Amino acid sequence: MRNIGESRIYVVSELSSDNEQWINPDFGNPDLQTHYDNIKRMVKEKTGRAMQEKERERKGKNGKIIKVAGCSPIREGVLLIRPETTLADVREFGEECQRCWGITPLQIFLHKDEGHWLGGKPDAEDKESFQVGGKWFKPNYHAHIVFDWMNHETGKSRKLNDEDMAAMQTLASDILMMERGQSKNVTGKEHLERNDFIIEKQKAELQRIDAAKRHKEQQVGLAEQELKQVKSEIRTDKLKSVATDAATAIASGVGSLFGSGKLKDLEQSNENLRHEIAKRDKGIDELKAKMQQMQEQHGKQIRNLQGIHNQELETKDKEISRLNTILEKAFNWFPLLKEMLRMEKLCYTIGFTKDMVNSLLAKKEAIRCNGKIYSEEHKRRFEIKNDIFKIEKSSVDENKLVLTINRQPIGEWFKEQWEKLRHGLRQSAEEPRKSRGFRM
Repeated sequence: MRNIGESRIYVVSELSSDNEQWINPDFGNPDLQTHYDNIKRMVKEKTGRAMQEKERERKGKNGKIIKVAGCSPIREGVLLIRPETTLADVREFGEECQRCWGITPLQIFLHKDEGHWLGGKPDAEDKESFQVGGKWFKPNYHAHIVFDWMNHETGKSRKLNDEDMAAMQTLASDILMMERGQSKNVTGKEHLERNDFIIEKQKAELQRIDAAKRHKEQQVGLAEQELKQVKSEIRTDKLKSVATDAATAIASGVGSLFGSGKLKDLEQSNENLRHEIAKRDKGIDELKAKMQQMQEQHGKQIRNLQGIHNQELETKDKEISRLNTILEKAFNWFPLLKEMLRMEKLCYTIGFTKDMVNSLLAKKEAIRCNGKIYSEEHKRRFEIKNDIFKIEKSSVDENKLVLTINRQPIGEWFKEQWEKLRHGLRQSAEEPRKSRGFRM
């Protein structure tokens, strides 16, 4: 999966054994570009039109130009996870997304070896950071999940609104037992893509360091002011020392006249003054050394952060490669896998439960059902009563599978039910007109 050198300090190789990954065995070619090209062909076959990949503009009814986003058939999301989160937990989330919204998880990667090194010991409230090889490391536990966002029956993209996306976030927090973030309706902030989110976090960190830099520069400025003041005081003290030496010389000339007691006091005062000057000179040297150390430490922090930032931006597309060949072989060896995936999607769309789908596909059993089933083509549910469902090989193409109801292909059964419904509606609309008669 990875091709990362030792210099990439955001990955800790000692923790890489905790990483997990999963590739959906039920989709065609495991290479995402190949899968993307297959989706393009499927859209052309189903809709008769090429998939719109690029952003385009159209004029609205009010004359304003409206930008219409291009199709994104394959989408990636990033989930924050806990240290004890397993691949099974994230797969459960992916399965629930498929059941609720029809989007199919293709690939899942759990990363528990990424983060960044701290400059020293973490804050007291930081309970996540730990030591690796004598250095403090703050982990960034997260999972990447890649979805197929297309409806392969209609050739159209799944449409999820803001409520669906909010429900998806709530679903993730419930399954992964994470704290739910605030809605953008509350914060007023637009959600960011993964790389944009990383960039914003790095910008915020740079702003924090810039603020710390400004604070340190203020401290350096104050230290320089103190240094100037000390130098000024030293010059004053030196002048005083010269004056004292002169006074001592004069006093020595007249010492015999006034006695030696006052002269000794003057000499002691002069000696104390010289000692004080030496002490201040030492303090200035220590202050300069401290200023130099602060500047070097600050420069090192900036370089480390910029290195982490650059490395993070370079790894966007370097996570998916090793299992592609294995999965491609699997689909060549078992050509019905793709058909079984199509049947699974159809069964979930109709409204079958996981156990029912397992009976049809894994056990190859027929099931008897009552209730209502949903037709995506007709956008409505049709009632069934004691009907038998089974997945069988197509009589036209042995490499195709067909879901049958009472041994009739489900598509034909839906069409019959739709015609019966339309015929019944026409009859009910005509009966009142026949009973009106003539009025005089």
